[in-house]
Amino acid sequence: MAIVDDDIERVRTATSIVDVVQQAVQLRRVGQNWVGLCPFHAERTPSFTVRESTGRYKCFGCNAGGDVFTFVQEVEHLDFAAAVEHLAAKAGIQLHYTSGGQRRDRQERQRLVEVMERAVEWYHARLLAAPDAAAARKYLRSRGFDGEVVRRFRLGWAPDGWDALASGLGAPDALLKRAGLAFENRAGRLQDAFRARVLFPIFSDGGEPVAFGGRVLPGSTDPAKYKNSAETSIYAKSKTLYGLNWAKAQIVQEDRVVVCEGYTDVIGFHRAGVPIAVATCGTALTADHVRLLRRFASRVVLAFDADAAGQGAAERFYEWEQQFDVRVAVARLPEGRDPADVAVSDPGRLRAMVDDALPFLGFRLQRTYAAPLRTPEDRAKVASQAMAVVNEHPDANVRVLYAGQIAQHTGLPEADLLRVARQRARRPEMRAPRAVPVPRENAEFVVLALLVDRWDEVAPWLVEALFASDVYVGAFRALGAAEGDVNAAIAAADPEVRELLERLAVADVDAEPLAELANLARAAARRQLDEIRAAGDLGRNEEYVEGRRLVEALAQPDGATLEALLGWLTRRLEERG
Repeated sequence: MAIVDDDIERVRTATSIVDVVQQAVQLRRVGQNWVGLCPFHAERTPSFTVRESTGRYKCFGCNAGGDVFTFVQEVEHLDFAAAVEHLAAKAGIQLHYTSGGQRRDRQERQRLVEVMERAVEWYHARLLAAPDAAAARKYLRSRGFDGEVVRRFRLGWAPDGWDALASGLGAPDALLKRAGLAFENRAGRLQDAFRARVLFPIFSDGGEPVAFGGRVLPGSTDPAKYKNSAETSIYAKSKTLYGLNWAKAQIVQEDRVVVCEGYTDVIGFHRAGVPIAVATCGTALTADHVRLLRRFASRVVLAFDADAAGQGAAERFYEWEQQFDVRVAVARLPEGRDPADVAVSDPGRLRAMVDDALPFLGFRLQRTYAAPLRTPEDRAKVASQAMAVVNEHPDANVRVLYAGQIAQHTGLPEADLLRVARQRARRPEMRAPRAVPVPRENAEFVVLALLVDRWDEVAPWLVEALFASDVYVGAFRALGAAEGDVNAAIAAADPEVRELLERLAVADVDAEPLAELANLARAAARRQLDEIRAAGDLGRNEEYVEGRRLVEALAQPDGATLEALLGWLTRRLEERG
């Protein structure tokens, strides 16, 4: 159930990766490449490179890389099939699928999104003009939400009727139920999912309406202050963040995101000039949320009581920091006030809270420092509590640094606290993923880059014996198996080889192939000669004499001598098994 491979290649061939990237990044021509500031991380010196001939891009700052489909996926936040469809529509290419299943799934999603869009507009119009929404409009004004805010965030009002929306939209009952807009009550009648609530439409990060959050008005007898849409095929609470569709561009620019607990908090941050806020949709922050946010920023600021969940939350945050390479900080909110309230009374303070956010561990320590230090017993107790918090952190270096701070605060001997930090044995150290070694641009790199760029000219000369590094051998094999198609080679390669191939795909090498091949062949032959020398009597070894003669002759590169030396190397490789 996928797009036919031939159609994917038709789209790839018909699309200029430079044209696509230039819609999001300002590029300038440098040699065979185009270079600009990376759209995936903040930088001042351009490290983002695009190569038209290979259809690849690569950032040498944050290591992002891929083809035109990958770029559209990342920038437009689409899955692969949607990215292909997006580019196919621009190129006027009709796509075909391996079966009807995927097309039916996409058509179903489109139907659900369309009926959700109609519901958003219907509820929004009721809030703006319907007489029964007067109390809702009054409530929103009391929270500082004027008409501009209501329209910007497309707020709505669900009237207190059994089936006002279902009747008003005129959509099929089954579709309304699948979208989570209605359900069948005990009497067998279709009933609206939301009644007598101010509605906050929830959008996917791509801007599609997928759900609602509803709040009752003050004085309501409904015990549920907030109600969220049930999960559907287009809405998963653990993977959706309210406000991300509005905030993502600024989040990328600032490389930080604020995470709140409520819809009004998000709007409050926007109104206070901090348009980088998102909120969970009635659930705790999950790993899926963090994984989604990492696509946009490396810094996460929590604008809620992050200490309330205690040790369990701390362990999750520390694991996420290492797993997703993010930094978690906490904005210190005034006691008993949420961001929406502060946004109305003191918006400048709200901005300062984000700018002055403390690292998560530092924030938790500040809580322990609030205790008095009147007696030696007080100091010992605070130090003990603070070290218990510090020793939840998996990084020994971080624990040692904070132990020094605790010693200064409590007056206890620093050496004693450092010993506690180093002897932590609650759990094994969490290890960061092993970094993939990236080979430097040596002679092997240059020759493989020439192979990518000038396959027909270089491929006939290359043999595996030329390459000393396993990573380069893997890249050579992958390119050979793909007959020079670097995209196919990347798709089939393991992570270490893939990283090298991605760099090769955008490498701008200005070199003479015969000279570079001769240099590489001489280096490979010298390695073999060293092995022969280490094995025994050189005077009687004809193989050694022949290899040395060819190396010396190739000091002035020519095709015949190079061919002879490559043959010598190949025989050596075959003999070694």
